[in-house]
Amino acid sequence: MITLSGNTLTIEDVIAVARWGHKTKLSPDALQRIESAHQWVQDIVQAGKPVYGINTGFGIFADRRISGQESARLSRNLILSHAVATGEPLPEDVVRAAMLIRANTLARGHSGVRPQVIQTLLEMLNRGVTPWVPSQGSLGSSGDLAPLSHLALVLTTDEADLEEESGQAWYQGKLMSGKAAMHAAGIPRLRLGPKEGLALNNGATFSAALAALNVWDAQNLLQAAEITLAMSLEALLGVSTAFDERLHLARNHPGQVQVAASVRAFAQGSTLLDAAGRVQDAYSLRCAPQVQGAARDALTYITQVVEREMNAATDNPLLFAPGVALSGGNFHGEPIGMVMDFLGIALAEVAAISERRVFRLTDGKLNAGLPPMLVDSHEAAGLNSGMMMPQYTAASLVLENQTLAAPDSVRSLPTSAEQEDHNANAMTAARHARQIVQNTAHCLAIEAYCAARALDLRLRE
Repeated sequence: MITLSGNTLTIEDVIAVARWGHKTKLSPDALQRIESAHQWVQDIVQAGKPVYGINTGFGIFADRRISGQESARLSRNLILSHAVATGEPLPEDVVRAAMLIRANTLARGHSGVRPQVIQTLLEMLNRGVTPWVPSQGSLGSSGDLAPLSHLALVLTTDEADLEEESGQAWYQGKLMSGKAAMHAAGIPRLRLGPKEGLALNNGATFSAALAALNVWDAQNLLQAAEITLAMSLEALLGVSTAFDERLHLARNHPGQVQVAASVRAFAQGSTLLDAAGRVQDAYSLRCAPQVQGAARDALTYITQVVEREMNAATDNPLLFAPGVALSGGNFHGEPIGMVMDFLGIALAEVAAISERRVFRLTDGKLNAGLPPMLVDSHEAAGLNSGMMMPQYTAASLVLENQTLAAPDSVRSLPTSAEQEDHNANAMTAARHARQIVQNTAHCLAIEAYCAARALDLRLRE
């Protein structure tokens, strides 16, 4: 059971709920904060004090006053008008991660929603109702408005309760209307109150969800990259001095030190290292700790940023005390956009250096006496192409990564009649990083396959 307090959510918690189906609940302290902030919203509505997003319009309509009687309708209208994303649907683990992170964001107690809003999100997670959410349409500022609105369609309703306005959701392996899914799961849909629509769709939550999954997968990939490096090093009769601890402590980047230590551990007792009598190796072997270590250090920083964002209050305005509602820009996705660009660059380099090792393994002039393309010596060369095409595939993936790794967070177009004149492009950065994660996994699998083939041939000698 994962307990949400608003400030202790980890990436491992996100994985446990999003992929492994763990249950989740609110902490008592969070519940108390949520109730207090909701009362502050009620006080603002009753007093008639104009506060953005509670009793005003949105964006360029921020100067339009909304009556207390209409403020609840304002919330539902916001969701209906903003659910206009497009593209292929996001995977279920991404949507579940976003639901959890949004619930945790609201649990901070600065958003002013009723406890039932968060508890409904958690019930959907616990009972397996997953909204169908298109992947394209977010600028990352004001957060992920369109995707979050598709999510919110499923858990919210109004007096008309139209099925065609309930979105779609997955339940027990079937895609159906949001209304049908919630009914089948036995979860009542909510009529929104003042500010609750904005609290549900304002914030870079889908960007953070993608980022959390990307970080987890990247951690596993970097461990795998150390294994494939050690395999290739042995298969190519690599020079061990490049992994000497003294060498790496002299530079003392933590990731570099860790990669070298891992390779030494994996290759301990090897009879193949240094067997060729070379003084030093090509960079794809000799400098691998520096390259893959830099990716490790990048991931350490990226993880810190992502976990901070997962535990942040990111909608607008935020409530801090009775009568104190501060309008700001915590929804802006720049922190996630930048680190997802960074992650894409880091993993693109890991894939690139892996492909270079695959090239050396398959080139008969560079692989220390192994057959060209790792064709079995008992097979006629030319009759069997060996590992020629896996290297082509790796090269293709690396080239695609090089395009995808071009930074997205530096790209911006103004929206909302220049009210929102700078955007983070965070979700695009996270989606591109997601593809780089997948491409890098395939590259490392190809290296592992080729290195295993090479070691098998080497051990026959």
